[in-house]
Amino acid sequence: MSDGRDPHARRRKAALLHEGFELGILLKGAHAVLEIVGAVLLWFVRPESLSRLVRLLTQNELSEDPRDLLVNLILKASEHYSVSAQRFGVFYLLSHGLVNLALVLLLWRRRLWAYPAVVVVLLLFIGYQILRWTGTHSLFLVLLSLFDAVMIWLTLVEYHRLRTDPWKRGPPR
Repeated sequence: MSDGRDPHARRRKAALLHEGFELGILLKGAHAVLEIVGAVLLWFVRPESLSRLVRLLTQNELSEDPRDLLVNLILKASEHYSVSAQRFGVFYLLSHGLVNLALVLLLWRRRLWAYPAVVVVLLLFIGYQILRWTGTHSLFLVLLSLFDAVMIWLTLVEYHRLRTDPWKRGPPR
């Protein structure tokens, strides 16, 4: 076990953190693209169409068990899907996806000024996600916030690494 003074262990840890950061950027980028695609698809799904589709897909399950909790929750959610909810969903997914995609591209190109900007934006996203969680209690929002918190930490570590050793920066991508 390393006592913290082993230079090989420090290099391995630094390399692992850097790889984690690179993987995080990749996942953030993929998530951003999915959000943008989701926003575009959501734009074309009319609330009445979604409600009909959900009723069609759940009618068999409800005939077997009319008290099925999950199916009834999905059915109720589809009934509350409105034009305003659709517009909010499109706006949220599109804006969140575009902002994340822009930040990912800036980090990928190693723009030093983007690292603190990413931290600030991710903190704002976490704040908003926590606010939304208080009304929805969505596990997805909790997981997304935890992922964003890990990305903040990895971004700060990577920022420190790049600032303390400019040779590690390499040419911008």
